[in-house]
Amino acid sequence: MVNNEEMRKIQFTGKSSYIVSLPKQWIIEMGLKQGDQVAVVRQGISALQIVPLKHHNKPAGAEDATIEIKQDDEGSVIIRKLISLYLLGFSIMNVKPKLGRLKPSQRNAVKDAVKGMLMGTEIIADSTEGITIQVLINLFELSVDGALKRMLIIAKSMQNDALLALVEANYDLAREVINSDDEVDRFSFYIIRQLKIAIQNEHLLKEMGIESPHHCLGYRLIVKNIERVGDHATAIAKDLLEFKKPIRKSILEPIQEMNSFSLSVLDEACLSLFKRDFSQAERTVEKTLEISRYEKKILDSIRALRNDEESYRVRRMNENIRRISEYASDIAEIVLNMTIEKTLRKQ
Repeated sequence: MVNNEEMRKIQFTGKSSYIVSLPKQWIIEMGLKQGDQVAVVRQGISALQIVPLKHHNKPAGAEDATIEIKQDDEGSVIIRKLISLYLLGFSIMNVKPKLGRLKPSQRNAVKDAVKGMLMGTEIIADSTEGITIQVLINLFELSVDGALKRMLIIAKSMQNDALLALVEANYDLAREVINSDDEVDRFSFYIIRQLKIAIQNEHLLKEMGIESPHHCLGYRLIVKNIERVGDHATAIAKDLLEFKKPIRKSILEPIQEMNSFSLSVLDEACLSLFKRDFSQAERTVEKTLEISRYEKKILDSIRALRNDEESYRVRRMNENIRRISEYASDIAEIVLNMTIEKTLRKQ
């Protein structure tokens, strides 16, 4: 392991100044020279952080960015560009026409993105000449773990509601499930933005409760897995709207059992993340293997069906629910990788 610690003596100069020399290697790596400024930031009671002024606060999204919109750009194109700027950590985003004025449909696309997809954003200027969006949410108002918990709650609720809609042949509830997917995406974008900002600033990383930059990759994969849970719930809801037929009760019962099991192991996997619990993550990986028992019940019930259409639908639901258990296993394995060092230190 590389030792990053160097001892330096405090020296007294003049009548009232104390000075400490900086390591030469660090100066070279930062590209600094005589006369450059550094920010000295007090961290708690006994620590100071020294940051080159050219790096100071940049990761927190202090800069603004502008995208130019062509006359023939569709709303989906504009939204994708906005999401990219949001994920990069910009706090001010300007949308301007390359020529002429923004079309009403283009302005509406921007407003829809701000309202439904980009958490913590507000439009602070709006005209045919351009739109300015500002990210108002503070970096620490909603932690990564806090946002992840809310995202998990929504995704699980979607999955349960999708099956309830199937049981009741409730088409309105199925549509609500599909609409809720945007809310899952909002939290996903927010978390990715926070990780992007924090990975460039070690102090912010620690403030967020993330121990190491490489843990950000683990969080990114976990976010993707939870986002996919919402996608599977949406797929089940769309099945009901597509076929307009309920599934018989005798088939639904094993499906509901499998769903309850998959969501329970997903809960346990995420709890091991929030607790940084290696042992629980290990138990969760083992427990997810039990999914085969539930899957067997569903496949056995399919064999008794003579309706090819219903058999096809049940197989698709089985696949959607089984995937959730696999995501739980993936999340638990990520937690194992994130916590293994602590386990080794204890030993």
